Parts: sequence; C-alpha cells; structure tokens
Amino acid sequence: MKMLVTGAAGFIGYYTVLKLLEAGHEVVGLDSINDYYEVGLKHGRLKETGIDVNSIEYGKLVQSEKFRNYKFIKLELQDKEGLEKIYDMFSFNRVCHLAAQAGVRYSIDNPRAYIDSNISGFLNILECCRNHETEHLVYASSSSVYGLNEKMPFSTSHNVDHPVSLYAATKKSNELMAHAYSCLYNIPVTGLRFFTVYGPWGRPDMAYYKFTKAIYEGQPIDVYNKGNMMRDFTYIDDIVEGVVRVMDIIPKGDKSWSGEKPDPSSSRFPYKIYNIGNNKPVKLLDFIKALENAIGKNAVMNFMPMQPGDVLATFADVDELVKDAGFKPSTIIDEGIGRFVEWYRKFYTLG
Repeated sequence: MKMLVTGAAGFIGYYTVLKLLEAGHEVVGLDSINDYYEVGLKHGRLKETGIDVNSIEYGKLVQSEKFRNYKFIKLELQDKEGLEKIYDMFSFNRVCHLAAQAGVRYSIDNPRAYIDSNISGFLNILECCRNHETEHLVYASSSSVYGLNEKMPFSTSHNVDHPVSLYAATKKSNELMAHAYSCLYNIPVTGLRFFTVYGPWGRPDMAYYKFTKAIYEGQPIDVYNKGNMMRDFTYIDDIVEGVVRVMDIIPKGDKSWSGEKPDPSSSRFPYKIYNIGNNKPVKLLDFIKALENAIGKNAVMNFMPMQPGDVLATFADVDELVKDAGFKPSTIIDEGIGRFVEWYRKFYTLG
C-alpha cells in the first residue's frame, strides 16, 4: 500500500518508516526538520533510511538510496498547498501522522508553536484525508491527556478533560477534531496515546537522554519531586509494533455505542483510541539506577520540586490494544536501557 508517515525524521517516525518499508509498503516520509532539538540527530535518522541529507530542499521529493520504495520530503504541516500536492501525487491508502511539536515544559514558554503545529497542522492533515478519501488515519496522541486523573491504570474509557499543559490540551484537541471529521465525513481515525517512549535514536529533550549525557560528563542531574514519580516507560520497538498493527485495524464504528453512557474511546462512527504503554510503571529512581548500571557510573542527583505541567505517575491500561491487535508491550527496563546506552556510546563515540 501507499503510506504517508509524518514526522519521519523524528524518533517514532523513523522507526515506523523502517517497519513499513520492511513490510514492502511504498512510503513517503514527511518532516519539517525544525531545530527544536539538534538537527544532526534528525539527519542521522534520515541517513539510516538512505536519504542524502545534502540533497534535501523544501518541497522536493528525495529518493532513498537504500530503499527503492521510500521517498522523503521536507514540508511544514502548516503548508496546506504543499500537503495537497503530495496527497494528489500519491493517493495514500493510509496515513500515520506522528509529526507534532513535542515537549511538556517547552509548551509553557512557546505556546504558539503548539497551536501552529499541533492544531493548525493537524487540521490540514484531516482536510487532506477528507479530500482524498484516505482509508485510515492513525495519529499520535499522548498519555499527557490524562492530566489530573489519578485513577490507575489510565484507561481510554476515563475522562480526560483536565490537562495540565498546553501540549496535553493540543493532543486532547486532536482527538476531538478527529472525532468530528470521522462523524462528518466518515473518515476512519485512530488515536494512539503513547506512554514515555525511550530507546536508541531517542529525543534528547527526554529525561533519560539528558540523564545519560550528564552521567557521562560527571554533571549533576535534576530529579524532580525528589524522585517520587513513576512512569510507564515504553521501549521504541514495542511502540512501533503497536503502531503498525493498529494501522491494519480500521475502525468501523460501534453499533452498540450509547450516547446515554458514552465511551470516550470509541463511537458509533469509525473512531478509536488506544493506549500504548508497557503496563508496568517504574519508579524514577529505579530508572536512574538502570542507567547507572548500564553506564557503569553513578549519577550525582540534584533533587528538585515538582515542575509545572508534570504528573506524579503514568500507568497504561492496554487491554483494548491486546484484544484488538493481539499485542502487549513487554520490553523490560534493564534490557531497553542497555540497548539505548550501547547506541549512545556509538553515536557519540564514547568507546
């Protein structure tokens, strides 16, 4: 099939592109390659997929030198005309929309970037899917939408009306926008709430990446809420396996869905929400210990108070994913962290 993957130079997008190419699909990767974090890392991912980064020009398709069924284009989500041209050219069967302005704390200082990319950009994707009758749109949501919810584990049937960051609010908005388009235009849409994704080629703005850099350099690490936090850390391979499986599960609408007792994760229209998490939350201090063991060096910890936009814990209920996709994330922390640290040493030539 013909697939579009947005955010193709990003962490999850890069791995998703590889997985789809290995399955034999024709893939177009799209990314703005912005400088939210080091562009060299994004270029490194693109090179791994055979893209000559020196030949990248805005709005120009670049053929992979490694995969005959892969092309890449640098394009902004806000560029509606550019998006329409790509959709016209390829008539995508399915779209995996992973591009977004990420980061909880960055959204506090740079709110407009989130509206431009996550709201306006997502609207353009929805419009293109409507105009080209896309078979299935799968898009990235986030565990951040659970906000002030303290009932564990987080279930897609829970209320998510109390976000604590603008980033989370934009992801909640994406889910609402997707439902509206599913209702109005019968577009099959599936949202994926990712839980703290980590692994090789990860985002350097994430805590585990910053911790690793600091430990290697002998610098102190800031540990918020004195380490009294838990996260459902999910290894990248598990995330991407879930993404690719869900792309083949096209929602058709639930005939038993009731407006009197509405389930937020489904609808009478072709709309669905899944959690993708490890289902085994880990204490932050235990996660740091796994990093110390893999690196072979102790961290110097600077204990800090809770930060605005943070939540105490995340814990994914993945029963719906298991039931529909036959898959449950299972990579343990020690194994996943070991792979990340091994990659980090090679990428930054630390020996």
